[in-house]
Amino acid sequence: MKTRIPIGIVAATCVMWSGIAAAVSPNAAELAASRGWAAAKLESGAEPFFSFTYGGKPSAELLKEWEVQRASRPLDAKRTEHTVSYTDPKTGLALRCVAVEYRDYPTLEWTLYFKNTGRQDTPILADIRALDVTIRRGAQGEFLLHHNAGSQANSDDYRPLETELCPGATAHFAPTGGWASSDAWPYYNLAWPGGGLIIAVGWPGQWAANFSRDEHDGLHVTAGQQTTHFKLLPDEEVRSPLVALQFWKGGDWIRAQNVWRRWLIAHNMPRPGGKLPPPLLAAGSSGQFNEMTGANEANQKLFIGRYLDHGIKIDFWWMDAGWYENKSGWPNVGTWEVDRRRFPHGLRAVTDYAHARGVNALLWFEPERVTPGTWLYENRKEWLLGSDGRQKLLYYGIPAARHWMAGHVLKLMQDEGIDIYRQDFNFPPLDYWRGNDAPDRQGITEIRHCAGYLAYWDELRRRNPNMLTDECASGGRRNDLESMRRAVPLHKSDMNYGDREAKHTQFYGLSLWHPYFATGTGLVDAYSARTAYAAMLGLGYDVRRDDLDFALMRKFVAEWREVAPNYYGDFYPLTPWTYALDTWMAWQFDRPEEEQGVVQAFRRPQSPLTAAQFKLRGLDSAATYVLKDHDAAGTLEISGRELLDQGLSVAVKDRPGAAVITYKKKTQ
Repeated sequence: MKTRIPIGIVAATCVMWSGIAAAVSPNAAELAASRGWAAAKLESGAEPFFSFTYGGKPSAELLKEWEVQRASRPLDAKRTEHTVSYTDPKTGLALRCVAVEYRDYPTLEWTLYFKNTGRQDTPILADIRALDVTIRRGAQGEFLLHHNAGSQANSDDYRPLETELCPGATAHFAPTGGWASSDAWPYYNLAWPGGGLIIAVGWPGQWAANFSRDEHDGLHVTAGQQTTHFKLLPDEEVRSPLVALQFWKGGDWIRAQNVWRRWLIAHNMPRPGGKLPPPLLAAGSSGQFNEMTGANEANQKLFIGRYLDHGIKIDFWWMDAGWYENKSGWPNVGTWEVDRRRFPHGLRAVTDYAHARGVNALLWFEPERVTPGTWLYENRKEWLLGSDGRQKLLYYGIPAARHWMAGHVLKLMQDEGIDIYRQDFNFPPLDYWRGNDAPDRQGITEIRHCAGYLAYWDELRRRNPNMLTDECASGGRRNDLESMRRAVPLHKSDMNYGDREAKHTQFYGLSLWHPYFATGTGLVDAYSARTAYAAMLGLGYDVRRDDLDFALMRKFVAEWREVAPNYYGDFYPLTPWTYALDTWMAWQFDRPEEEQGVVQAFRRPQSPLTAAQFKLRGLDSAATYVLKDHDAAGTLEISGRELLDQGLSVAVKDRPGAAVITYKKKTQ
């Protein structure tokens, strides 16, 4: 196994990808591959694509003797559900594989469900792998695994990596502490000559994935919950992690990433009110008041008013940790009531003021953490996991616990006029889960908590379908597919917000997989402001200062509003990923349906180069494009062929400096 980390550009002409003018969409070969896999694995008697042991015997041996049934039904015009059911006639263990085949994308997904339909405890069910397949390549070339680092609160968050899987090589991945995307990232793009396969694990807990190369042309791939070794009680049912596969053909793995992004947008992202989240401009005072521990009604109204009075039309006001009753600072959570000492009229006084001026409100919660001295800690001990005297975990495996929390949160949000729900999770849960398991029930607590956590989210969204929801978990540590179907990551990392180059590297890596997330800034200059552009932009200025350049702030907010819709487009890196300070970093977002896009380029603090050349992608070679450099007067017309073949020349005189160039196809 050989891992390669992309290095930085070293010359003024820095080209990474050759241009091919074509809108990104699944091709016939990819759709045929997905359809063929579904027919072979879900509709016929081919070997299962998952595995487990039961009573010490492997599933490959057992399933041959179990009763099997297959059924299919359309979910809608674009999705078909397939169910493959197995039943052990001896013990009554029933297994259902519920899969969804997408007709408009070369994508399939499935989840396994195990239920004890007998009257006695089952034998031990162990080593459940929701994915267990062997992939074979052609005679030439090798397997190359594209993967990413998970969130670690530093510049390496979401770093793109490549691992070549040579004969005999193995690669193992698992997150730390039960956070789904902490350190490891549950998304993979496995490439081989002529095509590849995107693999995603949807599980808000401790998963594991393994890639084992044989000595010939095969690669064995498994994925699932890391530890399962348990009996099932009569009438008890559990589920596995979700697995999603997306097939792709050709030699362009970046194109495959954009097909993935499009599938995520079309079928997965939450749609509050039936619509995709629009670009949003937020502002908050966490940097000035230690989150909300020093906030009060007066200073919150003051900050909102100062932004608006200076022409900064924010979309929502961000109220983070510390607004509730606490004795020792914002981590002292578990009494989810507004602190009336600082907010005598409740948060409603702040949100009413904001709403009257056209601004919505976001509020932070951390419902799973319960610390000593709080209401939940003292009054609902039976819902908590952990040692007395220390912080505990609110166990969502108990239905009453999650139902109470959902009802309490929704009522508080309604009473206080909150529009956006923000959830955090600042401690790793794995030891709490495993410490609650008996030797013959290993993995059960995790399953119950993860399933309950997803049910909690679903209840919030069911009862308030117009509410935008945010998943944080110590900054990006729960970005698995199941979570991202229910929320968006508005705080992608707990890194230092002053590290501008880390924002470049994180944006680059995360954009390969997710189109909608947020960044923030508290500095008013072109490099800092443009570094913070994303689908959601957060402002953290101390607006009490009279020396702030509000005119420049307004300029960059207006520019961001023009740029931001492009982040739903196709993402093309124009340079390698790098944290080096003596180079450039650049990318392109292209929206072929709207015939427009944007190029962003950053000359870092120590780069000696004043200009760079980038070959663009996704353009119509026969068309002419009108380009607007946001630091120059007028526009420039360039042919699509020139932009694809020769590239776009970008000059940045400041060091550090940033360029924003939007383009639109010229109508004849």
